[in-house]
Amino acid sequence: MNQRTNSPNQRANSRAKTKPAASDHGGLKYVGRHRFVLFILAVLFGGITLRAGYLTVVDSEFLRAQGDARMMRTEPIMAMRGVIRDRNNTPLAVSTPVTTLWLNPRQAIAAKLDVVALAKALKLSPSDLQAKIKRHREKGFIYLVRHMTPNDAEEVLAKDFAGVYSMTEYKRFYPEAEATAHMLGFTGTDDHGREGLELSFDKKLAGIEGSKRVMKDLKGHRVQDVALLKPARPGQDVILSFDSRVQYSAYRELARGVAEHNAVAGVLVSLDVETGEVLAMASVPSFNPNNRGTLDIDAVRNRAVTDMFEPGSTLKPFTLVAALESGKFTTSSHFDTSPGTYRVLNKVVRDHSNYGVIDMQTVLTKSSNVATAQIAMALPRDTLPLLHQHLGFGSTTGSGFPGESAGILQPSNRWNPVEVATMSYGYGVTVTALQLAQAYATIASGGIQRPVSFIKVNGPVAGHRVIPEVIAKSLIPMMETVVTQEGTALRAAVPGYRVAGKTGTAHKAKGGGYSSDQYMSLFVGMAPASNPKIVTAVIIDTPRKGGYYGGLAAAPVFSRSMADALRLMNVEPDRSSERLAGQARLPYRPAAGG
Repeated sequence: MNQRTNSPNQRANSRAKTKPAASDHGGLKYVGRHRFVLFILAVLFGGITLRAGYLTVVDSEFLRAQGDARMMRTEPIMAMRGVIRDRNNTPLAVSTPVTTLWLNPRQAIAAKLDVVALAKALKLSPSDLQAKIKRHREKGFIYLVRHMTPNDAEEVLAKDFAGVYSMTEYKRFYPEAEATAHMLGFTGTDDHGREGLELSFDKKLAGIEGSKRVMKDLKGHRVQDVALLKPARPGQDVILSFDSRVQYSAYRELARGVAEHNAVAGVLVSLDVETGEVLAMASVPSFNPNNRGTLDIDAVRNRAVTDMFEPGSTLKPFTLVAALESGKFTTSSHFDTSPGTYRVLNKVVRDHSNYGVIDMQTVLTKSSNVATAQIAMALPRDTLPLLHQHLGFGSTTGSGFPGESAGILQPSNRWNPVEVATMSYGYGVTVTALQLAQAYATIASGGIQRPVSFIKVNGPVAGHRVIPEVIAKSLIPMMETVVTQEGTALRAAVPGYRVAGKTGTAHKAKGGGYSSDQYMSLFVGMAPASNPKIVTAVIIDTPRKGGYYGGLAAAPVFSRSMADALRLMNVEPDRSSERLAGQARLPYRPAAGG
């Protein structure tokens, strides 16, 4: 029995001897895998080494191009806009560098930009900024804030917001502000002209943008400028015909006149008789072009070139021109204006008083509507309208000012007797202040009309003849009588200078007719009358206190602004101050009707 039975130890040993050695087989498999992995790694490392060597030695431009693509950027170089200067080289519009912040939405979203913190730094609405970023999430560029001061922009950039970058732009600054606003206009955020002479001369003032290559770090900060690709070309300076001193005086006195008479608006234009240069052009109300946050659109309009009005009695000198040119009348002609009315078909023309029999000079001195209507009826029907046409009424002056109006001259089929009669004293035709000033400058220059210029002119301007010289020169002494005690505009007198001119008081058109209590008050004059150098037109729109006649509302503005203009332009006086002082002491009773 002991022979047939084995102990448990014996049975275990027996099984162990008959089973294969598993550990030897597994070791062989492990060594094979290890060698295979080492082989693969060696192949990969060798390939990388070969590729690196190839790129470094053979195709080195590839690495350079890839590095540049990640670190090099092409940036624009903004061109500085040209300076606008007055005739004495005083700056009227200059560009100053400012900083604009912009954002790369893709980078900002990827970096989880703190939009609330950025909005707080920029003083923007967090919800609006978040919506803007979301709306442009696929773009690489959006503006954040334009035209910041460099110091304010640096404070934001110092916070290192993801995707926020800066660029240099230029912002326009106007030292004279309201005084030159309508004449100069202004630029937009892109530094291009939007109104006025900024728009008119935009191509000359605007420069040409350049470009440069810069190196930036991973956060987009500029490390250094690498290369100038295209230099920026600054805009050209523009030298205007304006004298900033004359302009400031004109604006100041016009604003004073509008305020004193509680008027709706006012316009003043001064021209150089010998060159056609605009020395001053003012409009009230005005605006500050440096701060357009609360801009009143109505205040932006340059009334001197856009607004049309019926000039009233300021057209009477040209009616006398037509009379003298016709040969039917002379400077000695007389007119019977009794009883102070004159009927033309169904139209009754009236004077303010019955002036009786008057000569041609008195027609202007007293501003007789009856006499001018009689002249118009004595001439061929087309005489007066054609003269207005030759003077430039009904067409622009060609000044090039944006938005200039042409005025309205009735077509020939409307030249019936009533229309022609009303034309003789300034109704039925509309003009601009610039047109009216140019027409008076034509008389002042002896009948030569010169083009209006906003650019400084060197040397005399030829012009073309519109009125015979003898007639133009004969009118000036007649217009001098207007600025006397007997005339309608004693308050237009200028100490030390002889002044010639004409008042106008025209009812404003309203609802297909004329208002009974709203007027345009005008005075247009020249000085010194012995040899006119400057013509100034003043229009006060709807004066509501202190009198509405041209001699009361417009003439004092003319006097003060013309006195400053003559002094500042170094025009020699042609009248003794003692004689004028004696004249001014006479009692003043303004004549009505003109």
